[in-house]
Amino acid sequence: MKAKIFILLMCICGLSKAQVNNDITRKFDFVQGDKILVLENFSQDQLGDFPAKWSTNSGGEIVALNGEKWFNFGKNGVFIPHVINNLPDNFTFEFDVTSSANFNFYSNPLSFAIAELAKPSTDYVKWKQFNRLGRNGIEIGIHPKSVSTSNSKGTTNYQIYNNGNYGDKNKAIQNEFVSDVKATVHVSIWRQKNRLRVYLNQEKIWDLPTAFVQDKKYNSILFQTGNFKKEEDKYYINNLRLAVGDPDTRHQLINEGKFVSSGILFDVNSANIKSESLGLIKAIAVILQENPTVKIKIIGHTDSDGEEKTNLKLSVQRAEALKKMLSADFGIEAARMQTDGKGESVPVMPNTSEINKANNRRVEFVKIK
Repeated sequence: MKAKIFILLMCICGLSKAQVNNDITRKFDFVQGDKILVLENFSQDQLGDFPAKWSTNSGGEIVALNGEKWFNFGKNGVFIPHVINNLPDNFTFEFDVTSSANFNFYSNPLSFAIAELAKPSTDYVKWKQFNRLGRNGIEIGIHPKSVSTSNSKGTTNYQIYNNGNYGDKNKAIQNEFVSDVKATVHVSIWRQKNRLRVYLNQEKIWDLPTAFVQDKKYNSILFQTGNFKKEEDKYYINNLRLAVGDPDTRHQLINEGKFVSSGILFDVNSANIKSESLGLIKAIAVILQENPTVKIKIIGHTDSDGEEKTNLKLSVQRAEALKKMLSADFGIEAARMQTDGKGESVPVMPNTSEINKANNRRVEFVKIK
């Protein structure tokens, strides 16, 4: 009934479903970091094994879901990736989460924390459930089911800790991580010094201006699980990405004449733009809207995987896709934008690792004089 009323209101107001979704997208302000520091997709791990670059006081294993490797967390545990041992004051951190079907409301949420750990290899266990001794950091929880009988919502909460003492906390309903409706969600975390923003897909669930305590050295990211009401209740994660945040798009593009970023992501071997990149694209669009005489060239780059001719073609297609989006979705005149592609021919670093390859997959925005 609610859905029918919503559609009726859209018709009365002259709004299509696509227009409503576009309005939601326009509010998405997450801007990915432009230099990648860590990537983790468990490609080096064997199915059935615990991931080699992680530690836990519980258990877990790598499993195959839809042709990809995912990390299945054990219950009542803390899980820490040792590839993350330093965090800048401005960073973005992203990952994908999915849950098992028919997840039980009485199972615990999946929590993740940004923490200060004196000895990460051992101190991470201080973040086990029901223990707060010595904690410094902020913990965010997400759950794919609320108490609502409709089961069309999930929940989220946060808790700040300072030297083991409780600080601010809150809980809320969220719409993007919902068992049997939207069981898979992309989580985006953006720290800008003391401010923390957390998103589930394009929904901002928390915006906390004083989440981080001054002079604390936050250096670790970890995950926590509690008890599961049913043995079949599971959480899985994949595609972790840590990058230096707070790219100065305005200064670099307008004053320096160029802005380069690896934060605009595309599907593999495709020019389809990933939705988590929309905040950064919007930031570029705003600059162009505020500077109507500025013209730019959009230049795509790829890594060296695949054939050189194919990569060259793909880089051009990706530049064209960005031009099309800036024009169609943000009203930037097509005549103000040129496109080009360099394929794999101009790497910024050797294509010898997954991180290097990811940084080579980039887009340049160059101001045309």
